[in-house]
Amino acid sequence: MSTDHGGDDHEHHLPAVEDWPRGFGEASWWPFITALSAGGIYLGAALFIVAGGSDSTINPMYAPLLTASSVGGFLFGLYGWVYHAFVSEFWSSDADETSSSALRWGMIAFLGSELATFGAVFTYYFFIRAGTWPPGELPHLTGSLVIINTVILVASSLTLHWAHVAIRNNDRRKFLIGLLATLLLGVVFIGGQVYEYYEFIVHSQFTVTSGFFGSAFFGLTGLHGLHVSLGGVLLAIVTVRALAGQYSADRHVSVSTVSMYWHFVDVVWIFLVVILYLGASLGA
Repeated sequence: MSTDHGGDDHEHHLPAVEDWPRGFGEASWWPFITALSAGGIYLGAALFIVAGGSDSTINPMYAPLLTASSVGGFLFGLYGWVYHAFVSEFWSSDADETSSSALRWGMIAFLGSELATFGAVFTYYFFIRAGTWPPGELPHLTGSLVIINTVILVASSLTLHWAHVAIRNNDRRKFLIGLLATLLLGVVFIGGQVYEYYEFIVHSQFTVTSGFFGSAFFGLTGLHGLHVSLGGVLLAIVTVRALAGQYSADRHVSVSTVSMYWHFVDVVWIFLVVILYLGASLGA
């Protein structure tokens, strides 16, 4: 990768478009790779459902293979995207309020699209909820595990906010402690959700093919779990950069945007608990 920032040279973390016109920003294939791999995850989930039918001619191994490769491609694309857009430019560029504002508005626009995505799945759930309820036997949804998971995710938002405030005050020690605590709590939350899936699938025989509610439950919680995992990757990148000495009171836009994303998935989880867990149990 070239380190020359003068003249007509472009700095690229390949793959990138070399002849992109100057003045139009930096072109890169990384967002395309990331989006294509994310689509593969959904296709893998669809194959899992289709291959589970009694009359299906699809090899059941296709679904986990496609999902695993798509997750790998997604993480690889995300790494290249974030590295190319932020990490490689940090040491050589100055703080730019215009660029910082653009990135924040970009995150707001992205969260708007995410809100639409979750809204579509919630709408599906509301449609099935309006019919005969419960649609078959439901597992015990409001156990201690979901309460613990909720407390953990809310606590992670608090620790991330604490870290954000600390870097704005140039307190690097509290900043690093807050980031590491948030990352740890996020990993524990994902572990708790995996364990919950294990309990439902193995002990309660409740799966994504268990009627309308099963598809809605695993669709919503799985989509949220994917977003928390993405947030964990972003937090890990921010933490590594922080340990390398990056960020200050004047330069912390990545911390701000990742915080916005993490607080978003936290709020979505609270809606999930109220509507999907408590609402389904009370109706039953």
